[in-house]
Amino acid sequence: MPAGPDETQPLYLDARLIPHRSLGPGGFLLLMLFFSGVSFACGIGFALTGAWPILGFYGLDVLAIYVGFRLNYRAGRLREEVRLSAERLDVVRVFPSGRRVGWSFQPYWVRVELRANGLGQGHIALASHGREVAIGSFLTEDERQDFAAGLRQALARALSDQPV
Repeated sequence: MPAGPDETQPLYLDARLIPHRSLGPGGFLLLMLFFSGVSFACGIGFALTGAWPILGFYGLDVLAIYVGFRLNYRAGRLREEVRLSAERLDVVRVFPSGRRVGWSFQPYWVRVELRANGLGQGHIALASHGREVAIGSFLTEDERQDFAAGLRQALARALSDQPV
């Protein structure tokens, strides 16, 4: 993993990319209370008509929704850190488990390219000397375009040695 840029060097870009999650903890609690209440009421209705095993399946539905949301929130802890100085472009990906993987590029040689797959999904490719790293795959198309443009501008500033 690359070491951080020299603290005496000015930073031209210091960004943290994180996935967006539209449902916060409070909304998640309300959603789970709603699903639990509806499932319990429907399950009791079936139990009163003699189909009591259905009540357990409604509980499994609520459990499946809960587990799905918890896994989604865990995946949302992924982040990518991009730091650019005059001498280095460092990219560090921090996985939900806490594992860190990093790459380092020389700013003069790095190319920033937008890649799309036609389904509105894609990534930003950082390429140099036969190596390529994909970043920002969880961003929207507009966010990827904005970040790529900002990174290109920061690279141009770093190469002309005009700090922000």
